[in-house]
Amino acid sequence: MQAEEGTIPVDGHSVWYRKVGEGGIPLLTLHGGPGAGHDYLEPLEGLADERAVIFYDQLGCGKSDQPDDLSFWRIERFVREVDVVREALGLDRIHLLGQSWGGWLGIEYMLSQPAGIVSLTLASTSASIPQFVQEAERWKDALPPDIRDTLRRHEATGDWHNPEYEAATMEFYRRHLCRLDPWPDPLLRSAKNLNGNPVYLTMNGPNEFIITGSLKDWDRIDRLGEIRVPTLITVGRYDEIAPPCAETMQQGIAGSELRVFEESSHTAHLEETDAYLSTIREFLRRVEAGATAH
Repeated sequence: MQAEEGTIPVDGHSVWYRKVGEGGIPLLTLHGGPGAGHDYLEPLEGLADERAVIFYDQLGCGKSDQPDDLSFWRIERFVREVDVVREALGLDRIHLLGQSWGGWLGIEYMLSQPAGIVSLTLASTSASIPQFVQEAERWKDALPPDIRDTLRRHEATGDWHNPEYEAATMEFYRRHLCRLDPWPDPLLRSAKNLNGNPVYLTMNGPNEFIITGSLKDWDRIDRLGEIRVPTLITVGRYDEIAPPCAETMQQGIAGSELRVFEESSHTAHLEETDAYLSTIREFLRRVEAGATAH
């Protein structure tokens, strides 16, 4: 499979990208975190037999530069970065896929009314951080009592780095982040990217379900109707960004489709790879067939 790697100048620094495959309408991917890097999305290379698939590490993570200026870590700057990447790579018409934080970024990007977006896939994400946090609290309530109580006790004092709290957090992750055992290498690499990452700490917070950063009040539910491209929403049955968040997006985006992966949590593309790739492939084909027909 043909592959190309390089860097793109962004805000005085370099952003790394990888393009796999060629031809077709390209699929541009937006990874999660913020700060996780592209690694855990690597199974999406399986779509490169029909089209180019483009990954890039957003500024501040992975193989891209990691400046120490905290003013970079704003959603508006990451929106502009998408346009810079598209222009540098000549991506005039694209399918766009955002996973987790990449979905929040994808929604914010779509609200800027960019040209050339053929379709949008919102994977394991939400249109509202407060709704996500509310649903994560429900998942925590359903944990075994000892794990739940350990989380509550240390959260009450903000003792995020207590070994007991970190162990209980990992139990949550095993249920709602990735249910594979052991975790696959691409996910471990992304998890390593997040360890102490200032982008994550500044925008998100100490872990996946405690949002204390600049994103904590982000909510675009009332603006979902402004998204007017064919949209696929995917979610795992046990997703940390739970199915009600996906249902809210489906209700807000006219004509959007929802696919629930029954054996997955937050990483259906890793947990049910064949079914996930088949779902994305079929959606992109249908969108392109419809665009051609019209």
